[in-house]
Amino acid sequence: MPVGNIENDPEAVRFAYWVPNVSGGLVVSKIEQRTDWGYDYNRELAVLAEDNGFDYALSQVRYIASYGAAYQHESTGFSLALLLATRRLKVIAAIHPGLWHPGVLAKFVATADQLSGGRAAVNVVSGWFKDEFTKLGEPWLEHDERYRRSEEFIRVLREIWTSEHAEFNGDFYRLHDFDLRPKPLAAPGRPHPEIFQGGNSTAARRMAGRVSDWYFSNGNDFDGVTEQIGDVRGEAARHGRSVRFGLNAFLIARDSEAEAREVLREIVAKADREAVEGFGAAVKQAGRSTADGRGMWQDSEFTDLVQYNDGFRTGLIGTPEQIAERIVAYKRLGVDLFLLGFLHYLEDVEYFGKRVLPLVRELEAAEAGKAGVSAARAGS
Repeated sequence: MPVGNIENDPEAVRFAYWVPNVSGGLVVSKIEQRTDWGYDYNRELAVLAEDNGFDYALSQVRYIASYGAAYQHESTGFSLALLLATRRLKVIAAIHPGLWHPGVLAKFVATADQLSGGRAAVNVVSGWFKDEFTKLGEPWLEHDERYRRSEEFIRVLREIWTSEHAEFNGDFYRLHDFDLRPKPLAAPGRPHPEIFQGGNSTAARRMAGRVSDWYFSNGNDFDGVTEQIGDVRGEAARHGRSVRFGLNAFLIARDSEAEAREVLREIVAKADREAVEGFGAAVKQAGRSTADGRGMWQDSEFTDLVQYNDGFRTGLIGTPEQIAERIVAYKRLGVDLFLLGFLHYLEDVEYFGKRVLPLVRELEAAEAGKAGVSAARAGS
């Protein structure tokens, strides 16, 4: 049985990895990266990842060259290819409302879900990169309007996937007696493909509480994660819903903490300064455009932006023991899933599966045992 195959344990923390379907790796640095954005490498990686305890993979979405990413494979087609190359791995395709019609995407994902035995998912990205829209001749909406459109997009997806006569009348999308066949595969606890979203802003958090299955947070420390989870949970509760939480992290595991810290130091020291500063200017402008000025990357420093989703902030850098303990500490705060990036994917994913993940499962088992003893004592 593959390491970490915990299908029947709903309490176990899950792991996903960023699919390197975009050139340049997961850090904007000129350090050597033995990671390739091509399909052959990614097919090998997907099989390796599912055999080393990963449950999900997330294919990135970029449409044009930007900030150290000169080349990009399209996310939905690439995700389907990875689904067909694996047996158990769930693959999440990142997509942009405004560049997709939800009915067309619903059809594509339904087909991918049928072909993969129910393993397709989507990550709805409201968008931060203006050029991806304007260079295609599409309108660039104000920040909160982009999230309003994304919310309608998700509602339409869910309506199409679950109704035989889908109807929707919104400001951005409309359906009239639309029937999609075949629909995605349904299973207990999964009435349709899982819907993920990201974003740190107030608009993003409220949208997650109202419509999403999963909320992805940029990398953050314990206090930041606690605040975000509390906010989204409160919004979800107001709508009679629950939301699961994913946390971005860049993981550097080495036999000694000094080795891991040296890798981080070298990544930052060799950062592509021009690309990092360009990315920082673009994303901070997007964050400032929120109604209350609270958006993604608003307080990110240069070092944070070298890993473009603040992955260093989560602190999964050190020995296997240190990282496992920190993962379980985040789990106690309510993190259900870690979305991981690596420097040298093939080597680092295997090291994670062999050295880090078994320690995480041991710590989880120990905590579950303590909780069982406490419950028994309370009931006696």
